[in-house]
Amino acid sequence: MKLEDYELIIHLSTIGTVRGTAKHLYVSQPAITQRLRYIESYFQHPLFIRTSKKLLLTPIGEQIVEHAQEVMEKETELQTVLQSYGDQISGTLSIGASSIVSQQFLPSLLETYTSLYPDVKIDLVTGLSEDLRNPNQNFHVRLIRGKSMKDGENIHLLSDPLYLYDTKPFTSGKERPLIAFKSDSTFHNLVDEWFLSHPSFKPIKSIQVDQIETCKQFMKKGLGMAVLPKSVVSEELHQYPHLPLTLDNEPLSRETWLCFQKSVRNLPQVDRFIQLVQDSDFT
Repeated sequence: MKLEDYELIIHLSTIGTVRGTAKHLYVSQPAITQRLRYIESYFQHPLFIRTSKKLLLTPIGEQIVEHAQEVMEKETELQTVLQSYGDQISGTLSIGASSIVSQQFLPSLLETYTSLYPDVKIDLVTGLSEDLRNPNQNFHVRLIRGKSMKDGENIHLLSDPLYLYDTKPFTSGKERPLIAFKSDSTFHNLVDEWFLSHPSFKPIKSIQVDQIETCKQFMKKGLGMAVLPKSVVSEELHQYPHLPLTLDNEPLSRETWLCFQKSVRNLPQVDRFIQLVQDSDFT
């Protein structure tokens, strides 16, 4: 068994489908299926029961997934020890970052970091903060929005105020479509809470889009109103009617966090990145 096989088992159990796992790993579904057949042949037991909706772990499969997680944890510990030797800053830096953070803040951060430490390999995964919180994801550091992680170190980086934008002036009893971009539940809960406390604003329907940039363009075309964080708003958007969201006279905002396990700071390349993030201005 290779380490990649143990990683595959963990991904299949977490994601729950061959298709989703193939998309996550950027490989074909037949390749995943073939590898899973080999793994099950190696252990001489089926790991999953295939249903029309998802993969279900067998009792043997549950034990093997637990073993796979232990193997990967031991591998990470070993790599931490090995990479801590020597003065040269090299190795791999694994980052899980929310889409907004990766678009708005990471480019300049990584430009500086890679110029200082060109021998470090960057392994970056972007997505929803909810998904990146999954403890089975073996990131050195996470840059996430909303809630911080329950375990480990959490460094607060930014409170990002939320604004309601539209192409038409805000009036009492206003009924307009609400354009919503794909985000995690904590963001949508904030938006829902604000509209419930401001009944004069009545979103009559929701237009769902994948990307925040699409949400902005739809709003600019007059298709409806949109709630956007300050960090993604350009000077151009200030030309449109906008309203800061508040509850009980306090601004509503999205929090941004740097999260990691304390032990990863033993890796020089990770410690230098954490220090760079702490020294950076996220406003």
